[in-house]
Order: sequence, then C-alpha cells, then structure tokens
Amino acid sequence: MTIAAVIFDWGGTLTPWHKIDLSAQWYAFAQEFAPENAAGLAQALFEAEEARWRVQRETSGAESTGALSAILENCGVDQSAAHFESAFRHYLDFWEPHTLADPDALPLFTALKERGLKIGVLSNTMWPRAFHEEVFARDGLLEFIDAGVYTSELPVGKPHADAFRAAMSALGVENPAECLFVGDRIWDDIHGSQSVGMHGVFLPHSDHREIELVETNVTPDFTIQRLGDVFEIVRQLQKRAFA
Repeated sequence: MTIAAVIFDWGGTLTPWHKIDLSAQWYAFAQEFAPENAAGLAQALFEAEEARWRVQRETSGAESTGALSAILENCGVDQSAAHFESAFRHYLDFWEPHTLADPDALPLFTALKERGLKIGVLSNTMWPRAFHEEVFARDGLLEFIDAGVYTSELPVGKPHADAFRAAMSALGVENPAECLFVGDRIWDDIHGSQSVGMHGVFLPHSDHREIELVETNVTPDFTIQRLGDVFEIVRQLQKRAFA
C-alpha cells in the first residue's frame, strides 16, 4: 500500500506551538470594541470560548466548538456594528506572530507535490476558512493545499472519526491506509486518525495546557523531531510499496 495523501493539523504542526495568554487575545478585541467595558467583555469571551472547547473534549469531538461568530453573538457583540471590523482586526493582529508557518512547511509541501501526493489540512478551529486561507497565502502554502477542512464548518471535531472522513472526502481519497496524518496531539490527532485507519505521525514539541490534554494509550505509527521529517516517512513507505 502506497501513500496518496498527507493531511496536516495546523496549530502546533504547520505552525509551531506558542504559549499564549488566551485572555489577552480577547482584551485586544474588547479594548477597541467596548473600551468602557473591555475587561468584562474580554473575560466573558474567554470563558465562552473555553466552555466550547471543554464540550468538544468531553464529547470526544461529537460536538464541535462551532464558529467564532457564534461566541461573539452569544456574548452580545454586534457584528454589524461599524467599528466591529476594526476591533476584530486587532484580534487578528494579536494572533499574527503566532501563526507563521514552520520553516520546514514550504519545502516539505514542495517535495510532497513533486512526488505526486495530495496535501490536506484538518484543523480543530473556531476560525472561519477565510482566516486560515489568508494565513496560508501569506506564507506561500495555500497553492499547495488540495483541501482544507475546518471544524468551524463541521458538526464534529477531532478526534471524531467523521472529521477525518471529511478530510479524506475533500481530498478524494477513499482508502484511509493511503493517508498519513501529521499532528502534535496524541488524542486529537493520533488517536483520531488511527481510529479510521490512517497512519498517525506525531510531532511532540507542543507544550499544551494541562486542561487541553486527554489521556490515551495509543502509540503513534511514527514520531518525528521536525516537520520536514515527514518526507522521509513518505519516501520509505513509497519505496516499500514498490519494492
């Protein structure tokens, strides 16, 4: 069996993991949107986001976090307000230095394409597709991605099997054994991808918060020390398939 596609997680995989004060992202927004109540609004948004991620973990992805716009709406943010776009740009500007692609990403994508592989992205995210594509375009990656699947658009999230099946379907790949899935979380990425029959490739460099971790006893099919190591795995599997 050869490899037809490589599917990547985003945060902590295609972009290196950064430890971030997650309440600060919302304070950057709230300062601009509601300066008279910036601290209160930022705290409400932070707690609402944390609650949605908790539900996704507790349901093993059977319930997605949903979209960021829903959290804003539920916290009383009028997204039609004239100053909303400016405030939200402050939120995105906060994230920009934390979204830069791993230096290995572009040469890896180039090499995978030269070998005729499809490239996919499957991300647990509240962000809309447009934000992710803006980031990938900035870093020269978007043209290489055959399909991006974002759980903000799905009823489920990783590690639910349907999220991985959605990525396969978007790529037009029917056999999960022909897919490598590369991620930085054992439960979300490795357990989830292996549960549908993909090969799980673990990049173990992210320092996740304790509340984000779910214990599982799965063993990755491969463990790599840098993103670029994915190419050698592909090369070896293809060599084995045609030996």
